[in-house]
Amino acid sequence: MTGSASPAEASTGGPRPTGPVVALDLGGTKIAAALVGPGGQVLARHARPTPATAGPAAVLDALADAAGTVAGGQAAVAVGVAAAGVIDPRTGTVTSATDSLRGWAGTALGPGLADRCNLPVACDNDVRATAGPELDGLGPRASLLFAAIGTGVGGAVAVDGRMLHGAAGIAGHLGHIPSSDAEGLPCTCGSTGHLEVIASGPAITAHYERLGGRPADRLETVAALAADGDPSAIRAITTGAAAAGRALGGLANTLGPDRVVVGGGVPRIGPLYWDALTAAFTAELMAPLHHLRPEPPRFGHDAAVVGAAALTRTLPLHSPGATR
Repeated sequence: MTGSASPAEASTGGPRPTGPVVALDLGGTKIAAALVGPGGQVLARHARPTPATAGPAAVLDALADAAGTVAGGQAAVAVGVAAAGVIDPRTGTVTSATDSLRGWAGTALGPGLADRCNLPVACDNDVRATAGPELDGLGPRASLLFAAIGTGVGGAVAVDGRMLHGAAGIAGHLGHIPSSDAEGLPCTCGSTGHLEVIASGPAITAHYERLGGRPADRLETVAALAADGDPSAIRAITTGAAAAGRALGGLANTLGPDRVVVGGGVPRIGPLYWDALTAAFTAELMAPLHHLRPEPPRFGHDAAVVGAAALTRTLPLHSPGATR
């Protein structure tokens, strides 16, 4: 899998490679791969399980193998990776990660994958990559607030047309905003009282059980109980939704976004959640933002890979064989 553009030129700000790009979406359970054309069209797809417990080298090997499989012998010119964890795209390093990928923190994702694929690699956090295409059509100076609420709570922030990365790539991790609704609850990051532990899917399920509900295996079970009128289920869902809405409303006042997008699996459970989030969000807004409402993502299941492919046009490219 080789390309015609010079990785060295691309990594130093020279001409970007043009042609098909391999896009990889790395999660804790699945690697989704796509071959994406210059216009953003998905030309081929491939998926495989993530070897999450086998260590970073095995994950990098699986990513490289997925890239080669989806390219199918075509001359891809670069690889874009949307990956779980806190990613610093400038160094290509995973600066922090949960245990969903064993030993993932500290992995040289960009350089390591570039060596395996013999192609330049751009990489970023999966939520930021997914958020990138949501800026399309908003104008060159647009700002965006993006939240992904699922197993955890992630996010991305773009200001004046540029995605923010921050120190060590940590910008946009909305799940670790303090929330009064989560006071005293331990967070996966080691602190307590963060938004993620009241607003994520597992957190809403756990809150339902704390409220005296019967044992529930997953969020969809709680949603079904709420639809049947279970008061504990209704309260757990609306508490998590309102906590997310208040946090996003406060951030909207801080950032002044043109758009606020809320994606992930949790908002899809139905109007009970979405209505509570929207009400809490709008209640926080300052007068100039009263028109603003949260919106679902415009892109479907290909959003992450299309966003990953776009990284190769905007972020540093890590070259194969570069001095580490």
